[in-house]
Amino acid sequence: MSKPQDRTVYKRDDGKWVNKRNDASKGSIHNTQSDAAAQARKNLKNQGGGELIIKGLNGKIRDKDTISPGNEPRSIKG
Repeated sequence: MSKPQDRTVYKRDDGKWVNKRNDASKGSIHNTQSDAAAQARKNLKNQGGGELIIKGLNGKIRDKDTISPGNEPRSIKG
């Protein structure tokens, strides 16, 4: 299994939102926080899971979420 690739979503000075892997120098750019967070969740799921940190307008952490691996089998029938 690969090492988790934690991600952070934050707002840039120009008003755009960034979805960035914590060990990367650049990230993907989005118009809204929800778009950036959705892409980060998708990336984490595809990359084996990890922690997602979402920062608010003031730059402080407003939400944290642990994303499970994308290939994790469902434990609930239905």
